Amino acid sequence: MEIPAGYGVVLVTAANVQEAQAIANALVEAKLAACVSLLPIHSIYTWQGKIHTEDEWQLLIKTDLAQYPTLEAKIRELHSYELSEIIALPIVAGSQPYLQWISEQIKGEC
Repeated sequence: MEIPAGYGVVLVTAANVQEAQAIANALVEAKLAACVSLLPIHSIYTWQGKIHTEDEWQLLIKTDLAQYPTLEAKIRELHSYELSEIIALPIVAGSQPYLQWISEQIKGEC
């Protein structure tokens, strides 16, 4: 099995579907992400000493982690949260044709 170098999934939560779609569109258009999947989620968390329960949208951003600094900056520019979740997870294994597709989308080699 070939270990993919540099590919990852970045997790981001957004306050509503409109914000999630705006972030997703901007990342794909800027070739910072090959694909962004949007999922409705229900979050329970502590913020400023209080427990909050919120409906949010989870973005699953498939990217080349070499793009991470620029991707993070773009998310922060568009995000409404004071402290937004931006977590990068490396892909340790994956379908080689799919990983090649990620590479082509981000590098513009379609």
